Amino acid sequence: MKIVVGLGNPGRDYAGTRHNIGFAVTDEAGRLLSASPLRSRFKAILHEAVRGTHKVIIAQPQMYMNLSGIPVREIMNWYKVDLADLLVVYDDMDLPLGQLRLRETGSPGGHNGMKSIVCELQTMVIQRLRIGIGRGSGASTAHVLSRFTPDESAIAQSAVSEGAKAVLAWLDGGPLATMNEINRKLSVVDQGTEQPA
Repeated sequence: MKIVVGLGNPGRDYAGTRHNIGFAVTDEAGRLLSASPLRSRFKAILHEAVRGTHKVIIAQPQMYMNLSGIPVREIMNWYKVDLADLLVVYDDMDLPLGQLRLRETGSPGGHNGMKSIVCELQTMVIQRLRIGIGRGSGASTAHVLSRFTPDESAIAQSAVSEGAKAVLAWLDGGPLATMNEINRKLSVVDQGTEQPA
């Protein structure tokens, strides 16, 4: 079994904000997987799918971001899933808008949702797919709770689509193959934007 967790804040007030791009990516991954809704439990929305030989649970915690680790811990305990079979998807201000990064371990940085998960699971060895939302020019809290501008929307939508594909790649081939695929796409973009000397 594989568990894919998308992070965000519950409720209409936060729908579509930068901080909720983890929800958007897992919504799109669920659509690609034809996932079926399960009864909400563990203070999370759960969907179930099958990919190859794996049963997949897509989870979106419905506690506020800084408490995300509580439902994640309960889900992991209930399904008895190893950490190697968990992927967390969330926004990252330290990445440019639209850029993706997958890592197998590391500190949570300044992300409160990831801090909560690290605290509850008592480890930093947690695979995570970070979706760049840029840093903005104002206060960080205001930035992450803002919505994408019209000029940013196309890039954000592309990031959601690429993020969902990365989730499927992780399910099919694991972290290393997915990291190589993401890095390959980034190198193509970099070459495409290179300017003559």
